[in-house]
Amino acid sequence: MPPRANPTARQVRLGAELRKLREAAGVSNRGAAEFLNTSPTQVSHIEAGRFGISEDRLRRLAGLYACDDTQLVDVLAEMATDRSQGWWDEYRGVIRPRALDLAELEHHASYVRAFEVVHIPGVLQTEEHVRAASAFVGPGRPKSEHDARVSFRIQRREGMESGKPYDVIIHEAALRMRVGGPEVTRAQLDHLLQATERPNVTIRVIPFAADGFAGSGLPMQYLGGAVPQLDTVQIDTQHGAEFIDATAQLNRYRALLERVDTTALPQDASLDLVRRIAQEL
Repeated sequence: MPPRANPTARQVRLGAELRKLREAAGVSNRGAAEFLNTSPTQVSHIEAGRFGISEDRLRRLAGLYACDDTQLVDVLAEMATDRSQGWWDEYRGVIRPRALDLAELEHHASYVRAFEVVHIPGVLQTEEHVRAASAFVGPGRPKSEHDARVSFRIQRREGMESGKPYDVIIHEAALRMRVGGPEVTRAQLDHLLQATERPNVTIRVIPFAADGFAGSGLPMQYLGGAVPQLDTVQIDTQHGAEFIDATAQLNRYRALLERVDTTALPQDASLDLVRRIAQEL
């Protein structure tokens, strides 16, 4: 079987975690290959996500690497044996691969923390908001492509609707952006208020008047893994979503989120501000 040409972010992450375990144990690529009775090239492919690995082989490697974190090994084994297709797979060839990867990460996350400055978080956008934003960014796109982007964005809500904790901090600037005009904006703000009726959803706002806030360039999603070692940060770039999972970087983004958290209003005060902005439209 040839190597995967385009492994998903989840497949790449599995391989990367196996590489981390091997390097931490001081085992060479060749040593792991000899232990599995395979070639160093195949081990490299596994660690790059281009080849899969069986649960038996994964657990044997964990033993070789003296990994005593049984919870981590169990989660990696589950990742290795998961052959199910998600709803996002029907969009392959239509939606960018990194967007599909984000949907898959959101699906498997144990919780999500989001921070946005000038945008409403994707899974909280109304259909009209998505359609207006898509039309503005890509005015020459065919209608079928716009429809696919709208449908995909709406289906991303399944993670939030599954009941996992979804905590959002939005700057007041995002609430005042009139994407699609005042009627679309008012409906979007009403949708945010309705979302907080779910017990798992928290929305807080950083007002313009907040002292000390200087995080305008730091929008992100922090996706909690099944174990902390598998947490992921997603940030937007000009070329699409970027995923960050290095331990030092995860610690940095956790600290940033905590600083952002201290500047946001409590939820009740945040929702009052959302209502006032909606009334002003």
